[in-house]
Amino acid sequence: MSATAATPATPPEQAAPLSLKTRLTFGVGDLSAAIVTIVISFFQLFFLTEIAGLRPDIAGTILLVARIFDAVSDPLMGWLSDVVYARTGKRRIWMLYGAVPFGVFFALQWLVPPLDTTGKFLYYLLIIPLFDIAFTMVNVPYTALTPELTRDYHERTTLNSFRFAFSIGGSLGAGVLHPLLVGAFANPQLGYAIAGVSMGVFSVLPILICYAGLPDAPRATPERTTAPPLSSVFTQVQAVLSNRPYLFVVGIYMVSWLALQITAAIIPFYTTYLLQNEDVLALAILGLQGMALLCLFGWNSISHRIGKQNTYLIGAAIWIGAQLALFFVQPEQVALALFIAAVAGIGVSTSYLIPWSLVPDVVDYHELQTGQHQEGMFYGLLVFAQKLGLALGLFIVGVVLAGQGFDQNLTVAQQPESAVFAIRLLISLLPAGLLVVGMVLAFFFPITQQQHAAIAAELAQRRATGNERR
Repeated sequence: MSATAATPATPPEQAAPLSLKTRLTFGVGDLSAAIVTIVISFFQLFFLTEIAGLRPDIAGTILLVARIFDAVSDPLMGWLSDVVYARTGKRRIWMLYGAVPFGVFFALQWLVPPLDTTGKFLYYLLIIPLFDIAFTMVNVPYTALTPELTRDYHERTTLNSFRFAFSIGGSLGAGVLHPLLVGAFANPQLGYAIAGVSMGVFSVLPILICYAGLPDAPRATPERTTAPPLSSVFTQVQAVLSNRPYLFVVGIYMVSWLALQITAAIIPFYTTYLLQNEDVLALAILGLQGMALLCLFGWNSISHRIGKQNTYLIGAAIWIGAQLALFFVQPEQVALALFIAAVAGIGVSTSYLIPWSLVPDVVDYHELQTGQHQEGMFYGLLVFAQKLGLALGLFIVGVVLAGQGFDQNLTVAQQPESAVFAIRLLISLLPAGLLVVGMVLAFFFPITQQQHAAIAAELAQRRATGNERR
């Protein structure tokens, strides 16, 4: 694809590097999403089946049905964060409004109401979408700040490195602490409730820190506290989805995130029913997320040298090899399984970093083509893809396990061989196949570093001559 002229007539804007304070404050903001996402990814399906007593397919259906609301709320929130301006900021005001509901509804997901199966089904079907709405209010405006904070191609990758350093670090801490908190109580229901409330309370603080410490990027747009007609949101969604490079990014992120969520959802079952050692779950999370964190800034440096797409391709190849290796691990090979999980973390790191680093590039491409700033809409739809990937991962695991005869009321020794084999497939072949799709999409992604330089140069020229449309 040729986004614009191959050689820019003028050099792109040379913005000063962001301060360390800005990078750190922005990074802190993703702690909240990281904490809740890791707990949901690794423990929600297990909680709904083993603790709340729902069948895996029913639990997975709840999580998938809840995403229907996200199909409306996520792009709507992106649109609102684009068009509504308040004295306290264009993006951050929504983070302030959503912070407390974010923590409260997360905590409520980990209670087991004294109801029958139908009552529990309805309870979780109400609470989970309410949490998703609060998540949307916080996360969509937060992520949409990325292209506003810097226009530099590599600085955006660096900014996302700080973001995901906090994200992976937070998920690592929460992923290890959560099972320890649960295990500290003899009653698992009480343990999950205490852990859920604790994580919910703590997750509010990073949102407020980011709100207070990171001002919105200035825009030459008058203050507006009411939105334009709602019908315009559909026009903007259509415009964003007509952006071909963006569809590549959504595809890369969707398959990468789905591979990660399937892996995360099946790991508790893998350690319990295949390794037959549920106590190593925290170590598996530590190896996977810890290695992802350690490799993050290394991948950032590599990306500066070889480009974002090539970095993703290398990381995905490493990750695929690790996932396939897990298929052959035997119950007595716990140490080998933990080593493979750590190797997988090397590749997982690129799936955090690269897709989100590509989004500002397609936002610039969109601005060049249309003259419109629609960062919120781009990030709103990507947050929807994130939550859809999470729900699909849990749904797929739940349906496959139920279809292969898994019964949460049976002991490890009593589970049918078909269920154990399904666990092997879910942790190896299925994620690997999804990552192959991601590699193909990354290989053909149409905006290279050189093309983005041309895009940035033309945008800079428009701004310098006052031809930028807002």
